[in-house]
Amino acid sequence: MALRAVPIPDESSLTVNVYDGTRQFFPAGTNILYRVFDGNQKQVASPEKPVSSIDFKVPFFDNFGDDYRVIVFADHYQQAGYTPVKLSPKAPATLDLMLIPEDAGLNFAPAQWDSIKVQLPFLANDVPDAAGRDRYTDAMENKSKSLASLLNITTSMAQIPFADGSTPLDYLKVMKWDKSFAQDRFFAYCDVGLIDQVRAAAAKGEFAEEKNPGTFHPGATASWKQVQFDEANLQLTFHEGDKQVINGVSCVMVEPDIDYYKDLISHALLEVIPNGFSGGLTNPEVVYVLRWIVGRRAGVEFNPPYTIVS
Repeated sequence: MALRAVPIPDESSLTVNVYDGTRQFFPAGTNILYRVFDGNQKQVASPEKPVSSIDFKVPFFDNFGDDYRVIVFADHYQQAGYTPVKLSPKAPATLDLMLIPEDAGLNFAPAQWDSIKVQLPFLANDVPDAAGRDRYTDAMENKSKSLASLLNITTSMAQIPFADGSTPLDYLKVMKWDKSFAQDRFFAYCDVGLIDQVRAAAAKGEFAEEKNPGTFHPGATASWKQVQFDEANLQLTFHEGDKQVINGVSCVMVEPDIDYYKDLISHALLEVIPNGFSGGLTNPEVVYVLRWIVGRRAGVEFNPPYTIVS
């Protein structure tokens, strides 16, 4: 008896969920415009509804046409999106996106000094507790974007395991609290062993080396960027000419930062968060959104100790 060929379904299923800057479902009752494009750059759906979760049935092509792009909009919020969302009839797909207000505020309630000094001891290793508290409080009040950036970066560092179970965060010893503490990066002395750990991770394909790092990081001698995500990867840049011995540990200067995208093609396709390449410094709020979205895609929950609010 001849076997009948099982027909391939001609549709794929996609659920899009929208969250706010507190990492909770977007408030009900606010209209959200959902735009879905297939891999041929044809818009296949554009409903506007006051719901934070919506299901789509979209065409299946069995080729690059199944690399979908999704963008969401709401009045007075920054748009967000993701590509590619690879769809197949074999399994329903889910995409989680985040919308934050155009005039966003930063809520550091979870990042008060008594808890943060335990989570990030390198912030106060060089001064008495009272001085550390005052310095940190001043940053919270007067350099809020820089503090948000630091919390984005250190949260990301804590989520990168090395072969021995340590993380990049474990190697930080003392931070530089000067004008180099900016909204897109900070500088700190780290155990020199971090370089060997990153080099070993790069050999396993977890980081990519940046050639000629001094071009974009003056004084840098070595630099590697995480390659786990399509967006918002951590970069660790080392300044081996700046050395110190801290509590008996040989240390060098490290400059961590997070870029928006791996490449300009991703930016051009998404056309999201228009201020991303305006020529200014990296916006920590944008990094927060991008890192959260790619983390959800990869099963890595990005949960820095602050939120973005209206």
